[in-house]
Amino acid sequence: MADGTFPSVFVSHGAPTIAAGDAPVTAFLKGLGESLGRPSAALCVSAHWETDAPSVLGAARPETIHDFYGFPEPLYRLRYPAPGAPDLARRVVTLLADRDMPCAVSAGRGLDHGAWIPLMLMYPKADVPVTQLSIQPDAGPAAHLALGRALTPLRREGVVVLASGGAVHNLSYFRPGSPAVPDWARRFDDWLADAVAAGDREALVHYRTRHADGAMAHPRDEHYLPLLVALGAGGEGTKGRTLHRGFMDGGLSMAAFAFE
Repeated sequence: MADGTFPSVFVSHGAPTIAAGDAPVTAFLKGLGESLGRPSAALCVSAHWETDAPSVLGAARPETIHDFYGFPEPLYRLRYPAPGAPDLARRVVTLLADRDMPCAVSAGRGLDHGAWIPLMLMYPKADVPVTQLSIQPDAGPAAHLALGRALTPLRREGVVVLASGGAVHNLSYFRPGSPAVPDWARRFDDWLADAVAAGDREALVHYRTRHADGAMAHPRDEHYLPLLVALGAGGEGTKGRTLHRGFMDGGLSMAAFAFE
């Protein structure tokens, strides 16, 4: 960005096939990196790294983790050789400690597909240093909003906070290639976009009771929690703006939002 301040961004990463496909979300993510500009580093918060307490990746050269099964073989040959960001990892530890949120450093773990697939499309040269922060599903949405608030200073330090999950994520309705979207999924997706635009934190934190389809849209919280981190990192009182909407593979929403 022109002034060195980046928004926090939430993207729905969908199925791994977006890495090598021609879906609208693939084109969107390829353009997103260009529209954001090149950050000094990226902090990715993916739905696919769950821990009991916050942990940040400290590897100098993170490996590419292929944590998915039953997909076309060429996807398993993909690698994203971006450098790690140990200095950013240490900064994250400090910011969380300032909010009484102890955070461990994991030296051995690599980047899961919720992190490297969006990054590969956004920054294909793999020249942006990256680290990853875990989620804690047992802690719930409010804790992840607070986690995001602790990360707000990073946006003014040239870092893009990239939260990666799914706006609607119920794999019981995963239908590869199907254009048929369940009505409940569209209802929740529309509600979510409106709540994000309004900056309605109370509704977004309590989405399971605020919307009749909340539990159907997310049988577990893990793909929803990164959204709360992005919202929190946007800063107090921030309202979101929609970057992308759409569905693929049946009931998977590919919605994306920015907070700044």
